[in-house]
Amino acid sequence: MPFDPLAALVAAVSMFLVGGLWYSPLLFAKPWMNDNGLTDAELQGGTARVFGGAFVLSLLMAFNLAAFIGPDPALPFAVAASGAAGIGWVAASFRLVYLFERKSSGCSRSTAATSPSHSS
Repeated sequence: MPFDPLAALVAAVSMFLVGGLWYSPLLFAKPWMNDNGLTDAELQGGTARVFGGAFVLSLLMAFNLAAFIGPDPALPFAVAASGAAGIGWVAASFRLVYLFERKSSGCSRSTAATSPSHSS
């Protein structure tokens, strides 16, 4: 195999857990909900689909990055390649979507709706 599947699995699980903490009430759930105009009621239901999908996508990203950097990369290369993938693919693709949605780089509905470039 061209990469270490156990390392990719550990990376996916850690990404899933960090994301769960990030969007939890302990950290940024309320600000994220406010910025995106969401209520607790709107977020009820569909939880299994959201969390299942998030984990599957975490696996996909981790296995893809593991295949990209190889089975035994030097640490500086692994860090540089991961940063390049994050900035060059992930951040750039998100920003591309935000441009078409007329959102600010903060990507919140409230910011985009009040920005000068979004007003009529």
